Amino acid sequence: MARPLRLEFPGAVYHVAARGEGEQPIFADDADRLEFLSLLAKEVRQQGWLLYAFCLLDDHYQLLLETPEANLVRGMRRLNGVYTQAFNRRHQRIGHVLQGRYKAVLVEKDAHLLELSAYVVASAVRAKLARSPERWHWSSYLATAGKMGAPDWLAVDAVLRLLAKDRAQARRAYVRLVAEALQKDGAFPQLKRQIFLGSDAFVVRVEKLLAGGRPRAIAQPQHTERPKAEHIVRAVARAYEIARPAVLDRASGEPFKHAVYLLRRRANLPLQEVAALAGVSIGRISQIQSEIESHPADPALARCLRNL
Repeated sequence: MARPLRLEFPGAVYHVAARGEGEQPIFADDADRLEFLSLLAKEVRQQGWLLYAFCLLDDHYQLLLETPEANLVRGMRRLNGVYTQAFNRRHQRIGHVLQGRYKAVLVEKDAHLLELSAYVVASAVRAKLARSPERWHWSSYLATAGKMGAPDWLAVDAVLRLLAKDRAQARRAYVRLVAEALQKDGAFPQLKRQIFLGSDAFVVRVEKLLAGGRPRAIAQPQHTERPKAEHIVRAVARAYEIARPAVLDRASGEPFKHAVYLLRRRANLPLQEVAALAGVSIGRISQIQSEIESHPADPALARCLRNL
């Protein structure tokens, strides 16, 4: 049987799951889970995703996310690839960590987002890893329920707004929603064509898109505008009061590093493209990213961002 297509478009919502190779654990301990969450946070920010829910189990993880840009494949390839490298390095092993391709179900947002936000966080209880969602700290449940602080990369408000205008009331409704999900049989909602979760009309519209037609809007994406490379060069030049050609000259030092970092993190250009623009190796680009991310409160970088 042919593998389902990866369908991407602005505003698409997905339920994503990836399992361990040969049903083996992909998280050996909490340090692995912390590493994965760190990488997930970076990818959510860089890709501009809206992450509605997540749950890290032993042998797999689940995400519920929206892509304002059509960039699921780019982000997931990097997330899974970098995590595999980190896992193997930490545990002194080689080979695959994740089993083949991740599974991505295309979701009709209005009909199923709340249902899936509850399904995802209830997974640890269904897997018998915890007796209740509150006892499993490796999901988005505690943050969405208001029982712990929410990271800025988790779209808590977007979920709560679907439940009630009053935040406290919305949180109570969310807790009830998850409790109700646990009372059900736990089966994933029935799919159509292997990759669709939604109404027949939704499937028809998406299939028209697959066939190259011009269906009416499938989703209403949130507006996302990426700066272009020339915008970043101009912003860095203004921040440092230097000529634009000097920005991507390695001799400029800090301006060069900040430009490289912003080309990756804000413009979301591929590593190869940034390396070509900067005239350095891919490894050097990654090294610069790590250096800058180890000093997040950099006033010079803040000036560059203000100019963008």
